Amino acid sequence: MTRERLLDVGALPPPEPLERILAALDTLAAGQYLRVRHSREPYPLYAILDEHGFDHLTRRGRDTPFEILIWRRGDDAAHAEIQRQ
Repeated sequence: MTRERLLDVGALPPPEPLERILAALDTLAAGQYLRVRHSREPYPLYAILDEHGFDHLTRRGRDTPFEILIWRRGDDAAHAEIQRQ
């Protein structure tokens, strides 16, 4: 099973990035995490993630201004994979 799921929303107009990110989170299996490439920092997303039981790490991307790594809170396998990067 592939642990990483990639979603590039950088070229989409609001609110499509938020909608697509939330839809992708519904499909994450245990041990998987979502890597989001975004053109701006999605501040409204963070509270939603917290409310729905997800943790995240936001950093500058290599090929994109922002990269957000998102995993289910308590998913030690996904969190460990992110820490190895």
